[in-house]
Amino acid sequence: SLPIPNQPGTAFLYNSGATYMLSAIVQKVTGQKLIEYLQPRLFQPLGIEAVSWESCPCGINSGGWGLKIQTEGLAKFGLLYLQKGKWNGRQLLPAEWVNEATSFKIQQPASDLEKAKKESDWHQGYCYQFWRCRHNAYRGDGAFGQFTIVLPEQDAVLAITSETTSMQGELDVVWEHLLPAMKDSVLPARRGSQAELREKLRSLALLPSKANPSSPLVARISGKEYKIQSNDACARSVTLEFRMGSCTFSLRDDQGEYHVNCGIERWLDGETAMPGTPPKLTQGKLPPISKVAASGTWKDENTFEMTWRFYETPHHDTVTCRFEGDKLRVEYLDSITQMSAGRKDKRPPLEGQMAG
Repeated sequence: SLPIPNQPGTAFLYNSGATYMLSAIVQKVTGQKLIEYLQPRLFQPLGIEAVSWESCPCGINSGGWGLKIQTEGLAKFGLLYLQKGKWNGRQLLPAEWVNEATSFKIQQPASDLEKAKKESDWHQGYCYQFWRCRHNAYRGDGAFGQFTIVLPEQDAVLAITSETTSMQGELDVVWEHLLPAMKDSVLPARRGSQAELREKLRSLALLPSKANPSSPLVARISGKEYKIQSNDACARSVTLEFRMGSCTFSLRDDQGEYHVNCGIERWLDGETAMPGTPPKLTQGKLPPISKVAASGTWKDENTFEMTWRFYETPHHDTVTCRFEGDKLRVEYLDSITQMSAGRKDKRPPLEGQMAG
């Protein structure tokens, strides 16, 4: 029902709502959700498993966002397009469609277009759901730096999953470092390079925050229930239970009780159904259980700070518990809010009093 102010094809407008409508059309025509329709036609042939997609209240996959897929799956999708729609000898997509979908369709506007064309990968032209890049490449492009970059001239595909405020900076690194290293001929063998790569990958780590592993408060507050004042999240109580090297944060609301198990200054893997997690841009429905790696540290004697990393997404939460006498204040800061000026975490701070 939205008005269309310009003749189609005459003005660029990045519009995820239009992609949602494509998903709705597929569902109406086939009787299947988009994710169901794609299972035998795309995901299964490419060996992409454990895929999920957000749905709207009408039960339609959101189409333009909300797809959860492994980085390897993004690489396979890019390789399918690099190979002109062919996979293991089977033509999954017509080659003509691949060419059509990835060619320049419309120019994005800019105040200084010639300058933008030299410096920006968002001003190289738009295709059918693909962006053109500099260096005659094209890409699938998602929020915070989720990329599938296809470089036909180099016979290469790059898949990147990340959380960044500088998506252009991310692409600049590709053009500055990776592109020049790609050669027309086979690179000469170098003894030990594979072992060096394996060691480098093993050494990469996202370290937990460290300040103080304990506080004199622990003996008094551990396992104590804090009754929460009336709040928009309908939270009723919070408990932090400290054990050897870990802490369990528990929240009870009108619907039930939820837990996150944190290592003390170390990551502890687990799952949680904690309301409001993981962070996301939209209100679409997600699976109720999320995998999480969590750690906590005492910033000072009265402040326990937890980091919850939802490692099947780019995002994380910082949850701060401040104790004063018999009172507790819990504050949330998700990573999307942290990166975005003017946004506020949707979860209200919780104010509590130690029970009995």
